[in-house]
Amino acid sequence: MAPPQTAFRHTDFAIGSFCERKRKVVRECTLLYQLQVLKDTGRYDAFKLEWHPSYDDKPDHWPVPNHLFWDSDVAKWIEGACYYLQEQSNPEIQSAVEELVSMIKAAQQEDGYLNIHFTVVAPKQRFTNLRDLHELYNAGHLIEGALAHHHFFQNNEFLDVVVRYVDLLCQTFGPGEHQKHGYPGHPEIELALIRLYEVTKDTKHLKLAQYFIEERGNPRGVDGRHYYSVEAEQRNEREHERPAYYPFVRSYWYQQAHQPILEQDTVEGHSVRAMYLLTAVAALQEFVPKQEYRSALERLWTNMTSKKMYLTGGIGAIKQWEGFGGDYFLPLGTDDGGCYSETCAAIGVMMMAERMLQVDLDSKYADIMELCLFNSVLTGMSCDGKAFTYVNQLASSDKDLSKREEWFTCACCPPNVTRTLGMLGGYFWTFHEDEKKSSAAVNVHLYGSATLKFQVGAHEVVLTQRSDWPWDGEVEFTLQSDQVKTGVNLRIPGWASNWTVEPAPEAKPVKGYLHLSPEWLSKNSTFRLRVPFSHRLLRPHPFSNQNVVALARGPIVYCVEDVDNQWVKDHFKSLLFDNEAQIKAENVTDDETKEEYVRLVATGKFRNVQASESCASFDVAISDGVNKLVYVPYYYRANRNGRGQMRVGLYNGI
Repeated sequence: MAPPQTAFRHTDFAIGSFCERKRKVVRECTLLYQLQVLKDTGRYDAFKLEWHPSYDDKPDHWPVPNHLFWDSDVAKWIEGACYYLQEQSNPEIQSAVEELVSMIKAAQQEDGYLNIHFTVVAPKQRFTNLRDLHELYNAGHLIEGALAHHHFFQNNEFLDVVVRYVDLLCQTFGPGEHQKHGYPGHPEIELALIRLYEVTKDTKHLKLAQYFIEERGNPRGVDGRHYYSVEAEQRNEREHERPAYYPFVRSYWYQQAHQPILEQDTVEGHSVRAMYLLTAVAALQEFVPKQEYRSALERLWTNMTSKKMYLTGGIGAIKQWEGFGGDYFLPLGTDDGGCYSETCAAIGVMMMAERMLQVDLDSKYADIMELCLFNSVLTGMSCDGKAFTYVNQLASSDKDLSKREEWFTCACCPPNVTRTLGMLGGYFWTFHEDEKKSSAAVNVHLYGSATLKFQVGAHEVVLTQRSDWPWDGEVEFTLQSDQVKTGVNLRIPGWASNWTVEPAPEAKPVKGYLHLSPEWLSKNSTFRLRVPFSHRLLRPHPFSNQNVVALARGPIVYCVEDVDNQWVKDHFKSLLFDNEAQIKAENVTDDETKEEYVRLVATGKFRNVQASESCASFDVAISDGVNKLVYVPYYYRANRNGRGQMRVGLYNGI
């Protein structure tokens, strides 16, 4: 089954639908906005290999130069642009893509090497610090950009460039006597190499990916010692020196290199790196199936989702290393002990979930994929597509307000959201076909208004869903596949209290998916899934010591903001939730942002946590004398020029 990067081309979102509106913002605004930022910051022209003043900047996080990610910023923008160009032409964007590829091609060294920093700033330091300096991470994103370019332009202009570079990498790294036994400090290239292999069918691309995955964390990689320790010694790094993001020397769990992946019992370290690595392992499983891979994936997925994931689907509690703390360490914000929840990490969870669904059709993966998409991923971009978040705390504080930025020095998140929304159709469903048997199967993971089209030989299968998801749980399906025996597997959301399919099939869900057989569908080409939407209360695991309660409705997690609750002065920290509160859903269209959404209005007695039991209810009375809290979707926070006060979970009233 094809990955989202290519499968998305089979999906069309209905005009005006929720997902199409989000993608339209990117297509018509964000791509051009980000293009201008690339030009203004020097990234656009960086492949001309001229000196830029930024190269002299003191690193924000030693030893990583601030400009080190520029290759990947450009590559991700190219990748996202190519996805949208397949749907709608834009001469300015297409011209920029073509010019960038021309500059990248001209920047390639004679031996195939391609990297801005190690060509202009430190040409004698190639492959001397894989641990910290993102050489192979940047290469991975160049590969991803080249593959998107190849699929859109239907030529090899960019693809040939990265294949030459990969040829050099294949010569440089591996188990051979004269090869480096190293691997990237930031996983990404592994997944890119597997995708490259799907196009080139060159086995050395797959073997290099497998080598990077299996050699990672080898404690005896070079003369009985860890590769990163030997590498540090070779560049004369003193024993007491450590990167700013390490709590102590040789914190190799930050790079996912503390143990071989098959030996790990818990997810540790940098959360984005963990997700990219595990996604690559799941992708490798398709070509090199091993039970030990699958066991490790399931073990680490379970540890993450049951003990290290926020209510929004976000991961990563520790700011210092942008990653995981101990089991159940999930503070909501700075004042509660820290929270990071990077946008790229949530995207990484989606990536891993999608690959796991290819390995095992189990709704527990799709449920988390949906949770991340509608909450911790979508919050990464403003409604107008011109402001972004890197960190997504679940509670604001005076130190860390709920706000967005126009850009970042390390700008991994903005173009990552762009490319993810570009390939979003590939996350909605997977399909496979058997031309010889004239049969097909479709697995529906996400819901909305969209149409899937694919060929089985000379015949076309068309599956359409119409819905106001994520605001309403009724989904109408129409299947057109007269000449093809087609089965459909519908995900039944794990959060659904009840559901129905009409007409009612005899089948029962298996691992959260309801199988509708070709025989049943031949008689019921139009059918409906109904999942009643009502609010529900969410509480973290008791071991997290977060005695809070949050609201959710359907796949959407909610928060309170000062914009709607202007009386707040302390970031909602002193407020006790009323467990007897009455909750009402209201359809809203914001006059300023034009966002259409469902808000929740809670009426009840919301008390100050510091007040005595005899004290009157907290002073939040409005004109009609009823105490009220207004909740908005978490993804919508920081869009309306408020004071930056926000909270997902209020302290739980007794």
